[in-house]
Amino acid sequence: MPSVRELIASLDAAYPQWLAEDWDAVGLTCGRLEAEVDTVLLAVDPLPQIVDEAIACGTQLIVTHHPLFLHGVHEVAATHSKGEVITRCIENGIALFSAHTNADHACPGVSDALAQTLGLTNLRPLVPDARDSTLGTGRIGSLAAPLTLEAFGSLVAGSLPATAHGVRIAGDLGATVRTVAVCGGAGDSFLGAAAEVADVYVTSDLRHHRAQDHLADGGCALVDVAHWASEWPWLQQAAMVIGGTVRTVVSTTPTDPWAAHLGSTS
Repeated sequence: MPSVRELIASLDAAYPQWLAEDWDAVGLTCGRLEAEVDTVLLAVDPLPQIVDEAIACGTQLIVTHHPLFLHGVHEVAATHSKGEVITRCIENGIALFSAHTNADHACPGVSDALAQTLGLTNLRPLVPDARDSTLGTGRIGSLAAPLTLEAFGSLVAGSLPATAHGVRIAGDLGATVRTVAVCGGAGDSFLGAAAEVADVYVTSDLRHHRAQDHLADGGCALVDVAHWASEWPWLQQAAMVIGGTVRTVVSTTPTDPWAAHLGSTS
């Protein structure tokens, strides 16, 4: 069986840690590098219910997109959810590893997985990395055939895991969509870049005023999806990076925080 160290080396080769933002906290959170692994669980968020799933399927390593800690801590007592995650991982001999903004910027990475799930081709970075133009944030791609914005929204809804958030669309529903920009996770920082190249921009966590101003200034149509759903396709990509010598399990446990969506006018 491979060790935690060997599996991390494969993940680091695909998602180099130098690609991570300075504020990020990627890599091994807990666990022994020399521990042997026969099963890996992949999930978006390191939450207690994911640890429950890991224990149930006999996992020795959890790989998540989001880190457990993004800020310094002074204690990890099991009196709060993050401390509970660390405590139960250690008690059950489970290592915890994350690949966050390094996986966002890698090629292929999180946005490639989202774009491919939507059937986009001819992918290129939305915001290229200054050091390597093949890397960067977000992706631009083409649809196999033009769709109306409404039909494209239905395609997105049918391609991603269902959530209470659903799929929100901003723009003329009858407009033609050919070129699509995507960014897994929160992508409102790149609205301007998307407006220059795409007919529609698919991302998450779009805020009222940013979206309103973008449209008022003639920006492209917008499709807003749940943060968790936009990043979930990456899990299968990461599973393929480490697959072959271990059993990989992609978690289907929804960790989107929203439980219901009421009062829709559509």
